[in-house]
Amino acid sequence: MKAETGNKLRVGVIFGGRSGEHEVSLVSANSIMKALNPDKYEVIPVGITRQGSWMVGVKPDAMLEYSKNRTADHIAFAGTNSGKASLNCDPANKGLMLLDQHKTGEQVKLDVLFPIIHGTYGEDGTLQGMLELADLPYVGCGVLASAVGMDKTFSKRLFHEAGIEVAPYREFLRSTWRTSPDTVIIEIEKTLGYPCFVKPVNSGSSVGISKAKTRESLREAMDLAARYDRKILVESHIDGREIEVSVLGNDHPIASLPGEIVPCNEFYDYTAKYVDDRSELKIPADLPAEMIEEIRAAAIRAYKALDCAGMARVDFFLERKTNRIIINEINTIPGFTSISMYPKLWEATGISYPELVDRLVELAIERYRDKQESLSTVS
Repeated sequence: MKAETGNKLRVGVIFGGRSGEHEVSLVSANSIMKALNPDKYEVIPVGITRQGSWMVGVKPDAMLEYSKNRTADHIAFAGTNSGKASLNCDPANKGLMLLDQHKTGEQVKLDVLFPIIHGTYGEDGTLQGMLELADLPYVGCGVLASAVGMDKTFSKRLFHEAGIEVAPYREFLRSTWRTSPDTVIIEIEKTLGYPCFVKPVNSGSSVGISKAKTRESLREAMDLAARYDRKILVESHIDGREIEVSVLGNDHPIASLPGEIVPCNEFYDYTAKYVDDRSELKIPADLPAEMIEEIRAAAIRAYKALDCAGMARVDFFLERKTNRIIINEINTIPGFTSISMYPKLWEATGISYPELVDRLVELAIERYRDKQESLSTVS
């Protein structure tokens, strides 16, 4: 798995993207690039603008400036083999193809890709499908796990099938809400009641999520969620502690010690995550040893239920009155800044940030080789 030039593995870190979590991705990528061992890896930054343009050789901080100005005149590229690019989906030429006029057709060879694009067009299977076509090893979950992990209702069905408790919920199409809002509201009130949470089925970072306590606020919450997705999820409110577990591995995953989030707002919404720093992270969570092992086991079951690979963070509610473990969701490309829960939980469990990114690259290569073994039987 070595590139033609030198003995180092050429790792392309992909960041940015057409997502509401664009800036978060830039911070995550910056941390990863700093942690990759320069003695083992040649790091190739690959930025994707908010408009979907690929750029190789652009640093995350330059991409942030670019996203503000929206013109290529403001972007700073690093090195000569850089510029606007496109993923080459020809398996015979693994890597990126430069598109700038004076460089058109030049290749940037890559051995492994490390996607760190959160949310849509990065965490939902679309990017993973492109990388499969290009026959490139990549960090993280494959197409199926990524797509199902992003879809909150499909993942709930698989969690339930795996014997993991989920909160009571209903799913509605945007078209149904717009044509029969009163019917939808009556069904929610009869089956779930208030308070309840309303979410776009496919979204990240709590974008478009609301807590509805009355019929009026439910209408507003449904309208908001409908702006972000054609499918709307409505869940019963669970009075519980918010517990998170990091999972690492392919066929034989391991789970970290759990951590707890104490949100500064009513729930851990976008503002609590990225704007207001008053939320408290307890690492590890203050839980009895038996409960810790039960939650870790549930996280691994959830991971396997979706056929995840590489990494994921699994989020639970621990109901206050009953201590029931109720799964909330899975994040197949979790936040990866130096202070994000995913790497911090591994640090508390005994795996440092640099060791973690190293293991993820190794897992990507392991999964790629495993898949090649299957492909080799095809004539």
